[in-house]
Order: sequence, then C-alpha cells, then structure tokens
Amino acid sequence: MAKSPKVLILNGPNLNMLGVRETAIYGTQTLTDIERLCLRKAKDVGLAADFRQSNMEGELVTWVQEARIKSDGIIINPGAYGHTSIALLDALRMTGKPVIELHLSNIHRREEFRHHTYTSQAATGIICGLGAHGYVLAVEAMAELINKKDSA
Repeated sequence: MAKSPKVLILNGPNLNMLGVRETAIYGTQTLTDIERLCLRKAKDVGLAADFRQSNMEGELVTWVQEARIKSDGIIINPGAYGHTSIALLDALRMTGKPVIELHLSNIHRREEFRHHTYTSQAATGIICGLGAHGYVLAVEAMAELINKKDSA
C-alpha cells in the first residue's frame, strides 16, 4: 500500500489559546477542535497530517527545515510571526514545497501592522478571514497542489 503524502500543519504563537483569546475575532473553537477538523479532512483527501503548535519562533523554523525531507507540503498559521519573522520566511523558501499561509481573521481588515506578512512571500496561496473553516479549505487545497505536482 502506498504511503499517503504528508502535510505539516504549523500554528504559531498564542494559537494554543484559541477558544479563550479574543473570541469575537478568533471564534470559540479551540486549537484541539481545529486539529480534529484537519485530521478528518486530511484523511478524507488522502493526506497524512502532522499538526503542531509552538510559541517559539526557533522551534517553528526547525520544524519547517525538517519538512524539506519529511513532508510534501506545509500549511502555516504563523500568528504574529508572520508579521515579523524573516527567519520563518527564509525557512519556508528553502523547503521547495507548496506552502499555504492561513489566518483565522481577515488581517487586511485589522490594524495596519497586520496587513503585511513576510511569510506570505513564500506562500503558494493564502487563506484568511474564514475562521476555523480556513484550515479545512487549506487541507483541501494542499491535496490538490500535491496531486498536481505528483501527476506532472
């Protein structure tokens, strides 16, 4: 039996506080709820998912670097590091893998400093403003990107 392509789903700082943190912006679902959604959708579309969260920039960079060998694609909600981390941008660019950046809120309707993300420069595509459903869409899109690459 062939191994399922693997997607790394990364979550940056403060996302472990979903369901508690600013629910009017981020909703009431917890990161565990979102992980369940992602794992279910990944199975449905034939992917294996590795779902992780860290508040530490260096740990996220290390996981992205490891994805060069261990994963077929990366979905990342970089949280605030998207707006500040050139290190994360550089790591994402090095992978040579499809990258989908996602944000629960529409960052373009929020404070000015949230309108720009460094990490989007490495992204194949970006999803924002659709809440937890954005993760489901990202998994579906990643399956398409991986399948397109494999059939090319």
